[in-house]
Amino acid sequence: MYILNLKRMNMTPIQALEKYFGYDEFRHQQEAIIKHVLDGSDVLTLMPTGGGKSLCYQLPAILMDGLTIVISPLIALMKDQVDSLNLNGIAAAFLNSSQSEAEQAAITRKLRDNEIKLLYLAPERIFRSGSTLINFLRSLPVCLFAIDEAHCISHWGHDFRPEYLMLAGLKREFPKIPVIALTATADKLTRKDIIDKLNLSHPAEFVSSFNRANITYRVIPKKNSFNQLLDFLSKRKEDSGIIYCLSRKSTEELAADLKAEGYPAAAYHAGMDQSEKARNQEAFLRDEIRIIVATIAFGMGINKSNVRYVVHADLPKNIEGYYQETGRAGRDGLPSDALLLYSHGDASKLQRFARVEGNEEQTAIMLKKLDDMVKYCQLQTCRRQYLMQYFDQSFPDNCGSCDVCLSEVKKFDGTLIAQKALSAVARLKEGVGTNYVIDFLRGSKREKIREEHKQLKTYGAGAGIHRADWFRYIRELVAQGYLQISGDEYPVLKLTAESQAVLKGLQKVELIGSQTFEERQADTLSFEAGLLNELKLIRRDIATSENVPPYMILSDAGLLEMATYLPQTLNELRLMSGFGDIKLARYGREFLRPVKDHCAKSGLASRIGQKKPKKESARTNRSTNLSRSSDTAAESFRLYRSGKTIAEIAAQRSLATTTIEGHLSYYIYKGELDIQEMVNEEKKLLIKDAVESYGAEKLSPLKEVLGENYSYGEIKAVIAWMRSAI
Repeated sequence: MYILNLKRMNMTPIQALEKYFGYDEFRHQQEAIIKHVLDGSDVLTLMPTGGGKSLCYQLPAILMDGLTIVISPLIALMKDQVDSLNLNGIAAAFLNSSQSEAEQAAITRKLRDNEIKLLYLAPERIFRSGSTLINFLRSLPVCLFAIDEAHCISHWGHDFRPEYLMLAGLKREFPKIPVIALTATADKLTRKDIIDKLNLSHPAEFVSSFNRANITYRVIPKKNSFNQLLDFLSKRKEDSGIIYCLSRKSTEELAADLKAEGYPAAAYHAGMDQSEKARNQEAFLRDEIRIIVATIAFGMGINKSNVRYVVHADLPKNIEGYYQETGRAGRDGLPSDALLLYSHGDASKLQRFARVEGNEEQTAIMLKKLDDMVKYCQLQTCRRQYLMQYFDQSFPDNCGSCDVCLSEVKKFDGTLIAQKALSAVARLKEGVGTNYVIDFLRGSKREKIREEHKQLKTYGAGAGIHRADWFRYIRELVAQGYLQISGDEYPVLKLTAESQAVLKGLQKVELIGSQTFEERQADTLSFEAGLLNELKLIRRDIATSENVPPYMILSDAGLLEMATYLPQTLNELRLMSGFGDIKLARYGREFLRPVKDHCAKSGLASRIGQKKPKKESARTNRSTNLSRSSDTAAESFRLYRSGKTIAEIAAQRSLATTTIEGHLSYYIYKGELDIQEMVNEEKKLLIKDAVESYGAEKLSPLKEVLGENYSYGEIKAVIAWMRSAI
């Protein structure tokens, strides 16, 4: 039997970091995490996007004697990381459906000959029914399992993927091998679920600081959103960015509109042809197009380091998703922007999609997450503080780098506006929500405004005020305590004890009239702009010859350091970010030559003496022991196989029938249950057509399209069957 040897290399972690990755210090809690992994412990790591999660298993993989298996959800992520590791001189490979039999056979031979240090696999590939891979892995000297995007295993996470549930079998098949689970966004409930479902043994839990200090957060109310977007992009024409939309149709229309305005943009969503998706993604990674307009199907695990901005053209569903998506900007540490265009209409639309049929508990959680997202958009206090507190991290009340903290606010006497709003709420007997009150104030002719309300004195009293402004004013009145929102499922506006003084003219109310946003100025040394552009061209040419994206050769941060500190020798070049031994040997002279030429022409000398190493404050390591739980889906499947009906299983287990249907759909996905047992052929094909047309993100819209003769269980089963074929 293979014996794990954790001390095989006569090299410390920091030495390995310098040699292979070109950095001279660890970030966040990387050093402590790596020590626990090298000691053979299970670990759960929560680290913000771009914080360096991958290093927490890649560096131990170098130092440990054996093979590290990395579980990754997307083919693009696997290729991206493997290419990057190979460029750094680390033997890595992946096995997935994109490869030919010959390619897979070659990798298998290398694995048998111990020539590979890291192997990337999709979760379903290991345990899918009929697969022989698990037996092959048992024959290899596996020393570590790394599970990336670990929140995908949790029903409470923002991106649950049923195939991740298979990973519960890792500890059964490899009980002595340590597991490190990694995620960028997970609340306490999701973290507990990850540990339970993976059966981790007394894991050390590391929660790093969530603060992305280089990102400026900004939210603006939607008013002619395309012009707002063009105004934002006009200052960033040479930068790479991601724009997120809620619907597939919106991504295609917005990408087309941007191209018509001269911006190199492309769409990306799950309904596109696979080859087109791959082509657009590759063009974006290689800087051939600047902008990707996408649904949330794009971005997980994409390590493109020079994304300078992320725009949400529509409201995200929750803080976790929003934070992860904004974290795709500025991964190189340079100043970047996160812009969100907020509309109350988006929030109302998302409420419907947040409901989980047959599961009131999960529905309540999803609605609460949406409500937290809306509160973030309506803040009049520091946005960064709100984000940090959401993830249980304390933070000062002025970050100096969000729109609230960077804006100069001018107020005006809004007493009359406040009186109109409060009077409307009173005359409507405090029984309607914000949308209705605003439509009433604006004199809407919509049928939903009841006839008796149209006879009231206040009807139409605020017709001259824009709808978006009314939302803002009501939000301010709530924040100042003159209105309150009551109720969860159907919230209504109510007066407060302070309302009467305003209505009687005894209390003056100030509202925000204008808010001037000042762009944050980067605190950097002056750099040689011409040299930086030349270095980017050299990087592009090297990347083309290596057939990899430019950022894999060197990040923008590394190029900026060269253009700032002007290294004159290979030893000085080694001090620039990203230059490990391999890259220094491969590309050092190519990058050094233009720097020396530029200095000679301009009469400049090395500024390396001005370079100070960045130090990061130590964070508290929070370790907790959490309990295990069994996989409830397996019990439902066992009872189904014993001959019981879905209704009987639901009654016996005190669960909803929709929950049992979800359990069985998981086994359809695994290939252990025939789709025909739950759905006949005619229904299967019609449901499949509906899913391909409308997407599988939410079941309710599909149910509406298909009609009463189709159950949620049948729709779930077909979606699982379709995913098993991908």
